[in-house]
Amino acid sequence: MNLVIVDYKAGNVQSVMFALERLGINATLSCDFETIKSADKVIFPGVGEASSAMAQLKARNLEKLLPTLEQPFFGVCLGMQLLCQHSEEGNTDLLGIIPLPVKRFETDLKVPHMGWNQLEKLQSPLFAGINEGEYAYYVHSYYVPLSEYTIAQTSYPEPFSAALHYKNFYAAQFHPEKSGPAGSQILKNFLAL
Repeated sequence: MNLVIVDYKAGNVQSVMFALERLGINATLSCDFETIKSADKVIFPGVGEASSAMAQLKARNLEKLLPTLEQPFFGVCLGMQLLCQHSEEGNTDLLGIIPLPVKRFETDLKVPHMGWNQLEKLQSPLFAGINEGEYAYYVHSYYVPLSEYTIAQTSYPEPFSAALHYKNFYAAQFHPEKSGPAGSQILKNFLAL
């Protein structure tokens, strides 16, 4: 399988690469248009702040390429948020692939939402073999509200989108690469789509 991880200097790429290696999968790390376009599957990790990440994507013209991709695509954490329309973080316009906003948590609970939390209302082949209530690992201060594209949710304290599916784009707010056996299964499920 030709699997490419998008390299735009804003991703948590090493932990994703290690998680894939544990599954016996070698991925190519690239920001090259042709390499990404010819991939069988694409993973789009992200850590950090929305406007900086968008600046990195624009510096490589990736904001033009990514919305045109048609193969299975998996955005992780900030990578999920960047697929959306607009973020309250830095009042930032995003890639606009999934027609949803990204909002800041308004809660008395500690922000960022960090640590293990449960996945609920699972409804996608991405979650094959994953039990309702399984735990996943999160680190984020912004979230995507529930919508028709939500395929899993988590509460902190109100429910939000733990994962999205829109056309060929799948995305997780949690870090599958840091979520133990359940996260490994989710990565396997993506690779099997």
